[in-house]
Amino acid sequence: MPKAARFMITLAVMSSTLIQVLDTTIVNVALPHMQGELGATTDQVSWVLTSYLVSSAICMPLTGFFSDVMGRKRFLLVCISGFVVASALCGLSQNIVEIVGFRLLQGVFGAALVPLSQAIMSDAYPPEERGKAMSIWGIGVMVGPVLGPSLGGWLTEFASWRWTFYINLPVGVLSFFLASQFVPDTQRRERRMDWAGFALMAVGLAGLQYVLDRGNQQDWFGAKDIRIGAALAVIGLVAFTFYSLKRGASAVFDVRIFRDRNFSMSCFLMAALGLGMFGGLVVQPILLEGLLGYPIVTTGLVMAPRGIASAVSMLVVGRLVSQVDSRLLVGTGLLLSALGSYAMTSYSLDVDKFHLIWPVILQGAGLGLIFVPLSTIAYATLERSRLAEAAGIYLLIRSLGAAIGISLITTVLTRQAQVIWNELGGHVTPYSASLADYLRPLGMFPGDPQGAALVTQQIARQAQMGATLDVFLLITWSFLIMLPLLLLFKGSRNGGHASGAAAASME
Repeated sequence: MPKAARFMITLAVMSSTLIQVLDTTIVNVALPHMQGELGATTDQVSWVLTSYLVSSAICMPLTGFFSDVMGRKRFLLVCISGFVVASALCGLSQNIVEIVGFRLLQGVFGAALVPLSQAIMSDAYPPEERGKAMSIWGIGVMVGPVLGPSLGGWLTEFASWRWTFYINLPVGVLSFFLASQFVPDTQRRERRMDWAGFALMAVGLAGLQYVLDRGNQQDWFGAKDIRIGAALAVIGLVAFTFYSLKRGASAVFDVRIFRDRNFSMSCFLMAALGLGMFGGLVVQPILLEGLLGYPIVTTGLVMAPRGIASAVSMLVVGRLVSQVDSRLLVGTGLLLSALGSYAMTSYSLDVDKFHLIWPVILQGAGLGLIFVPLSTIAYATLERSRLAEAAGIYLLIRSLGAAIGISLITTVLTRQAQVIWNELGGHVTPYSASLADYLRPLGMFPGDPQGAALVTQQIARQAQMGATLDVFLLITWSFLIMLPLLLLFKGSRNGGHASGAAAASME
């Protein structure tokens, strides 16, 4: 394939990938503005996120099925056009019911964009350059969630929350045009939908995603809806597992694929990476905006080096993955990420921008080293006939891992802040000499209501800071604990072919 055509294909699929992964995080910072304009409660507006995540999780494993039935190019064009239309409808929504419904639709059409882009990118490059192709593809997947909050904050502040959806229109139209002109089609194959299996999987995934997304808000299993969601998740996923084992290759996807050690361990590590990969995206805006008082735009600039470092390290590893054992690259990435996360545990309320940024760069570089080689290992020992469904399952587990990581981070952050607040508050009494010394230069005294309010505010800030540091320590350990698991993998040097094989077979 000529390099010019390959470039246009890359531009087409990377633009569609970028708008999909951006939409997982770009809306977060706009929720308060949506809430006010649409007249919704905090609980109601959170469904703007939940609806998208649930529908995307349910539909992602169906990528292989619809690619076979419709042909890859036609399916891609349907997904892009549906996603663009749903984005426009989200921006035009006049009430909370409309925007939640259109977000569901957006998740349905957006679910397949990432695995489809992986497939098309792989086919566009020769086997010896597939490591490079996967590194380019990985840049969009990794950088998108990092840029999302920054771009969303900027659009919300200088335009409107509606532009967090309208931004998809010009990019989506460009992607549709390029895909229609340059993306090659694949041969269609007749397949029958396993509706019973799909229903069981949908119930299980929807229940699990609901629990993970709303558990911390609802005090976890203290809330009836969380208990119902958890029950549906267990029943649906267990029933689907037994049903799939019985149906074998005719199921929605065959769970026996997890018998492959490299694939199952890669899925486990990718899910575990959700804590470090996405946990920082939750904690850092809270630290920068809530505790240090940075405006949204400055917060985005401070967080941007993480994504830039990931992109640079991915470009480097794209050249190394076919020459160096993938386990060594992943291990190096885990160590760098752990080191960057550990450096964050030294943050304080007086930290300057330099000391905020360099650990973020180190962590981002480490994550970039992990992503492409881990995908290489995942598909290295699978049979070619099973690689299509493997790509969809792998990306689904990545999404669920992100949801688990975010839920765990927010729970630890909330509960540790309460614990530390109680510990610090126990040392503050009206008879404390230190308290009197602190308030005296401000013209206050311990019995003064203004003094009490000031002290309460400071205790809350210190408690939140202490909880943030505890979260960074947890993220550090999450990277280190994964290191011994690399010994369970089989070696993989032919990275370019392995990482591209899964995508190449999705035809």
